[in-house]
Amino acid sequence: METGAITQYIDFAQIVLYMFWIFFFGLIYYLLQENHRDGYPLEPINGRDTQMEGWPPIPSPKTYLLESGEEVVMPYPLKEPEFLQAQPRHRFIGAPIEPIGNPLLAGVGPGAWNQRADHPDMTPFGEPKISPLRANPEHGVAEQDPDPRGMPVWGADDEVAGTVQDLWLDRSEMLFRYIEVRLNDGNRTVLLPVPFARITHDGVKVHAILGHQFADVPGLKEADQVTMLEEEKISAYYGAGTLYATPERQEPLF
Repeated sequence: METGAITQYIDFAQIVLYMFWIFFFGLIYYLLQENHRDGYPLEPINGRDTQMEGWPPIPSPKTYLLESGEEVVMPYPLKEPEFLQAQPRHRFIGAPIEPIGNPLLAGVGPGAWNQRADHPDMTPFGEPKISPLRANPEHGVAEQDPDPRGMPVWGADDEVAGTVQDLWLDRSEMLFRYIEVRLNDGNRTVLLPVPFARITHDGVKVHAILGHQFADVPGLKEADQVTMLEEEKISAYYGAGTLYATPERQEPLF
């Protein structure tokens, strides 16, 4: 027999190859199972109580310790979603769902949002990442750009919803994330994500929602900080407006 041979038909290299196949299969199984920590079990929307785990089965819960000291258990404890205000049009699996009540707050379609942590996103120095310019006097608007503060804000129907009161800065990325709008009634301010705004020298135009719909934009718990959950809800509101702001937007283009 040649060097490395155990028997006439099995040698060391062949055993190593088989061990590699077993290890590789185990690695794939492990990764697939870990992938089931988020989003499973699947719950059908056809009215049945069955839950689908898929293959491989859901792994046992694991506790993760975050930098903030918070503990997160995954898979998440099963609970009924509180924000979804929709129902399936039919009872077959995969049927489309339609919003119930105010479609801009239903949490479906372009207005879907995730249950993120209800605290601000933090910088490496432990400070809120996003805050208004009034809390950051060392920053400002570039001279070559229009400063929208004090300018009117129009909705898609050209109705003036309010006036720009301030800009909210992301201190990690050094760019503006939100426009703070004081509504016409003067009693409330709301945030407008910059990607949904078109800033000109005359004012700010928003195509996503109508002027009167600014009144229902989700608010903030604190005046000078926004939590990650609040960011989700605010962005989802404007996102929903791109489809549900008017009945015509839900119809075919042609």
